[in-house]
Amino acid sequence: MIRSRTTKKAAWPWLLIIVIMALGAILTACGPAAPAATPTPTKTPRPAAAVATAVATAVATAAQEPTQVPAAAAATPQPEPTAASTVAPADTETASPAPAQPTAQPPTPKPVAKADGSMASPDYGVQTFLWWQPEVADRDLELSKDAGFTWVKQLVSWQDVEGAGKGQYDWTNLDRIVDEVEQHGLKLIVRVSQDPDRPFWAGNPPENADHFADFLKAIASRYQGRIQAYQVWNEPNLAREWGGRRPDPVGYAGLLKKAYSAIKGADPKATVITAGMAPTGTDTEIALPDVKFYDQMYQAMKGNSDGYFDMLGVHAAGFAAPPEVSPDETAADKPRYGGERFFAFRHVEDVRKIMEGYGDKDKRVAILEFGWTSDDRPDSPYYWHGAGAGIDEKVKADYLVRALEYAKANWQPWIGLMSMIYMPDVKWTKNDEQYYWSIIGPGYPDLYLRAPYVAVCAFLNGLKGQTCKYAPK
Repeated sequence: MIRSRTTKKAAWPWLLIIVIMALGAILTACGPAAPAATPTPTKTPRPAAAVATAVATAVATAAQEPTQVPAAAAATPQPEPTAASTVAPADTETASPAPAQPTAQPPTPKPVAKADGSMASPDYGVQTFLWWQPEVADRDLELSKDAGFTWVKQLVSWQDVEGAGKGQYDWTNLDRIVDEVEQHGLKLIVRVSQDPDRPFWAGNPPENADHFADFLKAIASRYQGRIQAYQVWNEPNLAREWGGRRPDPVGYAGLLKKAYSAIKGADPKATVITAGMAPTGTDTEIALPDVKFYDQMYQAMKGNSDGYFDMLGVHAAGFAAPPEVSPDETAADKPRYGGERFFAFRHVEDVRKIMEGYGDKDKRVAILEFGWTSDDRPDSPYYWHGAGAGIDEKVKADYLVRALEYAKANWQPWIGLMSMIYMPDVKWTKNDEQYYWSIIGPGYPDLYLRAPYVAVCAFLNGLKGQTCKYAPK
């Protein structure tokens, strides 16, 4: 339709108002647009001086001009590699503040009342992508073991196993993964969920809860004693993970109860963990704030989680804040940290308070995802808490180690697994946001080690009195 000049002129102020309102909403949701200075962190207990020195040296060395590990070296790492041949970050990293100096040793942990027996407090894991390429899976499991992780987390998409129809299972890849994890002496947690982007005969949650329980019973029966933990679904506080409808804590609690019964009926020793919720403050048809979801889930369970889960799962991205910064601080400082409590790694403590409020002190928390991004794409929604906040690979490495230290010093005995993101999918590129969260660079057969991997490797091996084979000499 052709409009007169008068019509266009009259519409212009309203268009301007709409644009301004939209921009304001985006900035509110995504945090500060301008780069924020990295704050001086609060003090936290550090490991023994020798370990701290090794971590600092590894981070500093890995932050230099990148070099690539040759494919042959990646396949069969030597016991005493040189720094030039092993420390190979995927990108050049900018200078950043050096890690804080060590202080006192963390206190000896107290025993937890109802430990599951398979996890220490804390215990250490990393999310892996083992499904499609056996040779990559073998390499990444070896790297996970070398780094000092005791757990690996693997996504099991329901459609990839039972996609052909009810009871029609293809166990090929999962059989191989369970075998490989065992061969590397690691423990396995599987995140079992439905791929929201693919149509599926079973339908959507919560109506498919009975089908889902049957599927979990089949898995737990087949791999009894070989899969140590199950994460039930993923981020059901987001509509995109809940069949495209408004998140439903009551519906999820019902699905969780059926899942728990199915798993425990087939493998009583397996640990059942809730989904981790997406840290968010959005309360609309597309999302529910994570703390609100947890609270309403407890209400649906009538305040008693027995028969629903063994451990409560959380997600703990650090956003723009160092790991020691409290939720009070991130909520009070919008220019620097985004102005919300969930913009803190320590938002985990907010979730823990909900558990305690319902008398669930004797159950542990499992951090199913945590990390920081170094995203340096100016047009990315992750830029403001990545490069825009001064976070590069070296800072990311420092924050990851300090997060492990903080949990060890302050969250025992209630903290269980801490699963870091990611040992990446080798197909990720710089166009994928996950690329910037990863602790090594994607690629095969060449291996690209980043500063976060080397630093975490030095720290975790140091806890055992060992030396990371990738630490510079």
